[in-house]
Amino acid sequence: METPSWRKPVGTLAILAYMAVWAVCVASLSEYVGTWPVLVQAVFYLIAGIIWIFPLKPVLKWMETGDFR
Repeated sequence: METPSWRKPVGTLAILAYMAVWAVCVASLSEYVGTWPVLVQAVFYLIAGIIWIFPLKPVLKWMETGDFR
Protein backbone atom coordinates (compact mmCIF):
# COMPACT_ATOMS: atom_id res chain seq x y z
CA MET A 1 0.00 0.00 0.00
CA GLU A 2 1.24 3.45 -0.92
CA THR A 3 1.77 6.08 1.77
CA PRO A 4 -0.60 9.04 1.54
CA SER A 5 0.80 12.08 -0.21
CA TRP A 6 0.91 15.44 1.57
CA ARG A 7 0.22 17.13 -1.79
CA LYS A 8 -3.50 16.35 -1.77
CA PRO A 9 -4.38 18.04 1.55
CA VAL A 10 -2.11 21.00 0.76
CA GLY A 11 -3.55 21.30 -2.75
CA THR A 12 -7.09 21.07 -1.41
CA LEU A 13 -6.44 23.86 1.09
CA ALA A 14 -4.82 25.97 -1.65
CA ILE A 15 -7.84 25.47 -3.91
CA LEU A 16 -10.25 26.42 -1.11
CA ALA A 17 -8.21 29.54 -0.33
CA TYR A 18 -8.12 30.48 -4.03
CA MET A 19 -11.89 30.00 -4.30
CA ALA A 20 -12.47 32.22 -1.27
CA VAL A 21 -10.23 34.96 -2.65
CA TRP A 22 -11.91 34.71 -6.06
CA ALA A 23 -15.38 34.96 -4.49
CA VAL A 24 -14.38 38.00 -2.43
CA CYS A 25 -12.88 39.70 -5.49
CA VAL A 26 -15.98 39.09 -7.61
CA ALA A 27 -18.31 40.10 -4.76
CA SER A 28 -16.33 43.30 -4.21
CA LEU A 29 -17.18 44.30 -7.76
CA SER A 30 -20.93 43.98 -7.07
CA GLU A 31 -21.21 47.69 -6.26
CA TYR A 32 -20.20 48.50 -9.84
CA VAL A 33 -21.71 45.48 -11.55
CA GLY A 34 -25.04 46.15 -9.82
CA THR A 35 -25.46 49.33 -11.85
CA TRP A 36 -25.18 47.47 -15.15
CA PRO A 37 -28.20 46.15 -17.07
CA VAL A 38 -29.41 42.78 -15.80
CA LEU A 39 -28.35 40.84 -18.91
CA VAL A 40 -24.85 42.31 -18.77
CA GLN A 41 -24.65 41.36 -15.09
CA ALA A 42 -25.72 37.83 -15.94
CA VAL A 43 -22.99 37.54 -18.57
CA PHE A 44 -20.39 38.93 -16.15
CA TYR A 45 -21.30 36.50 -13.39
CA LEU A 46 -21.53 33.60 -15.84
CA ILE A 47 -18.02 34.33 -17.12
CA ALA A 48 -16.66 34.93 -13.60
CA GLY A 49 -18.26 31.67 -12.52
CA ILE A 50 -16.51 29.72 -15.27
CA ILE A 51 -13.04 31.22 -15.66
CA TRP A 52 -11.99 30.65 -12.04
CA ILE A 53 -11.46 26.96 -12.81
CA PHE A 54 -8.78 27.39 -15.50
CA PRO A 55 -5.86 28.36 -13.20
CA LEU A 56 -6.52 25.22 -11.13
CA LYS A 57 -5.42 22.74 -13.80
CA PRO A 58 -1.71 22.91 -12.84
CA VAL A 59 -2.57 22.58 -9.15
CA LEU A 60 -4.72 19.52 -9.77
CA LYS A 61 -1.99 17.98 -11.90
CA TRP A 62 0.59 18.70 -9.19
CA MET A 63 -1.64 17.07 -6.60
CA GLU A 64 -1.74 13.88 -8.66
CA THR A 65 1.76 13.70 -10.11
CA GLY A 66 3.98 16.09 -8.14
CA ASP A 67 4.84 17.98 -11.32
CA PHE A 68 3.33 21.24 -12.66
CA ARG A 69 4.23 20.48 -16.28
